[in-house]
Amino acid sequence: MSEQALYDLAPALELMAFGLCLALGPLFWVWWRNRGTGPGKRLQALCVLTLFLTFDLVLFGAFTRLTDSGLGCPDWPGCYGTSSPIAAHAQISSAQAAMPTGPVTHGKAWVEMIHRYLATTVGVLIIAMTWMSWKRAMAARRAGNPEAATGAASPWWPTLALLWVCIQGAFGALTVTMKLFPAIVTLHLLGGTGLLALLCIPASALSRQQAGLSPAPLAWSLRSALWLCLILLVLQVSLGGWVSTNYAVLACTSFPTCHGSWWPAMNFGEALQIWRPLGLLADGSNISFEALTAIHYSHRLMAYVVVLALAALWWALGRAPALAQQRRLLAFFVLLQVLTGLSNVVLDWPLVAAVLHTGGAAALVTIVVWSLAVTRANAAVVADTAGPRTAQRLA
Repeated sequence: MSEQALYDLAPALELMAFGLCLALGPLFWVWWRNRGTGPGKRLQALCVLTLFLTFDLVLFGAFTRLTDSGLGCPDWPGCYGTSSPIAAHAQISSAQAAMPTGPVTHGKAWVEMIHRYLATTVGVLIIAMTWMSWKRAMAARRAGNPEAATGAASPWWPTLALLWVCIQGAFGALTVTMKLFPAIVTLHLLGGTGLLALLCIPASALSRQQAGLSPAPLAWSLRSALWLCLILLVLQVSLGGWVSTNYAVLACTSFPTCHGSWWPAMNFGEALQIWRPLGLLADGSNISFEALTAIHYSHRLMAYVVVLALAALWWALGRAPALAQQRRLLAFFVLLQVLTGLSNVVLDWPLVAAVLHTGGAAALVTIVVWSLAVTRANAAVVADTAGPRTAQRLA
């Protein structure tokens, strides 16, 4: 039997048609729920729904990775050159018979293809969102109200999200064709989180516009704290992705120490070799357990910093009434991250906790971006526990 080609574009049109059909459901729902309203309301509903479905896609992507289904179909974009595991039943059965617990089984193939179907659906929704955004912007310009489609409500944000999702699709292809190359899989995870952030910006801006609200003024110090926490979160997501894609979660199975030590034996030189195959070093030798320990422990140490920073941010946001909802969600997801992170270590990496840990990280990034999108820097705003004071506006 000849080896399956890594790229087989034969089912590409069928997959795109299938994604379009799936996207018609959410698009019809948006139209039906908002019939009789203006284009701004329909666009806002579509943005929020696309954001929600993208978050679901990130969760399902984590489920795909954690169930070792990333190679459930060994080619891209279809499955053995077909558009579904049903058509590839014979090839999958043959592969499963040769390796019953291998990367290709009927269950794993379905998980992988459902992930691709969902990704295609989100792509179609983002195309629709981009088209509606530009149509609305041109209508606002003709009506002499161009500022209605500027800032966070600019059509360039959906356009950037559309470009981003195309790049994300390319990394999805490379994840398969490069056989779960750790750097590629980590970048794919970061790409999903970044897509959520990009979609959150127009969704939050349009929601405030529909409610008749302008961006809330926020003290420069709090805006700076939000940016700092966002940078720390992105770094921590990167480290978490590196742990997961290198299967280093169980390199330490105790907490707070690791192997009974506060500073276990670690090999950071190997741990920081980025461009290498899964389980191997750049020279082709096997990666050491000490390197996996270093990967795990770096993520754990950074978690302490991030949790403290987010706790401080939560405390500071108590002086920002406009971000009360974001503050509550921040507390919930920080607690969720701590609990699921501990569960991954001490409960032998349970699937539910692992998926929730990825989702919690993505949610925290989205919450911080949401907070930035609905506020604007104002050096004249001074937060005070006794109540807000407004200093003289700086010239």
